[in-house]
Amino acid sequence: MKNIIAFAGSNSKTSINKQLATYAASLVVDVNTTILDLNDFELPLFGVDLENEIGIPEPAHEFLKLIKESDGIVLSLAEHNGAYSTAFKNIFDWVSRIDGKLWSNKPMLLMATSPGERGGASVLAIAQDRFPRHDANIVETFSLPSFNDNFSDGKLINEELNNDIKRKVELFKKSL
Repeated sequence: MKNIIAFAGSNSKTSINKQLATYAASLVVDVNTTILDLNDFELPLFGVDLENEIGIPEPAHEFLKLIKESDGIVLSLAEHNGAYSTAFKNIFDWVSRIDGKLWSNKPMLLMATSPGERGGASVLAIAQDRFPRHDANIVETFSLPSFNDNFSDGKLINEELNNDIKRKVELFKKSL
């Protein structure tokens, strides 16, 4: 059986992106799914001087191992001021120091959501540009606008958007 990991590019305990990633992953049937939480990978703020002083912390190695051992990735990025959240950027920086091709060509369903109408479109565009340089195999993307209007009780309640994510999840599953 295939194994996927799903997580949010956020360290918020109530992350709407984690809710979206969890929902999308639940739609991928007949796979083992592990939901990750960035809070479980406590890392100091990345800096070259710190890396030279202490090396690369073990949680970065653990996170990379989970990527490498997976068959696919479901990731929903939080957008902070139009870019990655600090928590995601920090783990991304640490892990990319171990392996610049950290995504290992794993099929990826890349998503974003926000309370606003753009649904994290800016961070999604940044990731679509950046991630392939780190060996991402972005199979599909999904942007969920107006999270609070379109998501409730752990699922998408907008039928059109729900049909769209289901179609994209099915394409992601076929790529595993």
